[in-house]
Amino acid sequence: MYTPSHFALVQPDELHRVMRTYALGTLVTHSADGLDANHLPFEFDAAQGPLGTLTGHVARANPVWQQCAAGADVLVIFRGVEGYISPSWYPSKHEAHRQVPTWNYEVVHAHGRLTVRDDEKFVRGVVGRLTRRHEAGEPQPWKMGDAAPGYIDAMLQAIVGLEITITRLEGKAKLSQNKELRDRQGAVDALRERTYEGLAQAMGKTIAP
Repeated sequence: MYTPSHFALVQPDELHRVMRTYALGTLVTHSADGLDANHLPFEFDAAQGPLGTLTGHVARANPVWQQCAAGADVLVIFRGVEGYISPSWYPSKHEAHRQVPTWNYEVVHAHGRLTVRDDEKFVRGVVGRLTRRHEAGEPQPWKMGDAAPGYIDAMLQAIVGLEITITRLEGKAKLSQNKELRDRQGAVDALRERTYEGLAQAMGKTIAP
């Protein structure tokens, strides 16, 4: 990933924040059939392995778990906040007319090695953790025990677990850090007017002392 130094996201806590907050990752694999991409929710454990571990699952009918050899190199892409930035939001544009549109975004690339985990205990644990995490904000969180045991057993048989040992993390936060302070603030204000609060907050963090 091309990352100029002023856009580099290197702090581990910020990399982990993007991966946890935007948990739907794009798993990119390469096999004899060529490149493939699957969009999957991942659970990230920073304490497992030198750089952390990702776990998830795919449908048993998805060929990706059979196409990739044990220990295959893979890439998981986590996209954070993103959005269009109009040059009209920059005060300097109205003075010199030397600005162009751009797109701001946060992204993390997690490189790693894939292990297929086709065992019920592992898959049940992955599903349980994902469920607890994403149901936590509900008034009455759904849990696996709410469904009939036989039904859950059948659903678990229909999926296969994936475990990715992370070997390298790359992060990029392209948030107008290369612009004048007043232009960055102008873009933040315009985003807030348009209720794009997530991107406005991310850009605002780069302005605050």
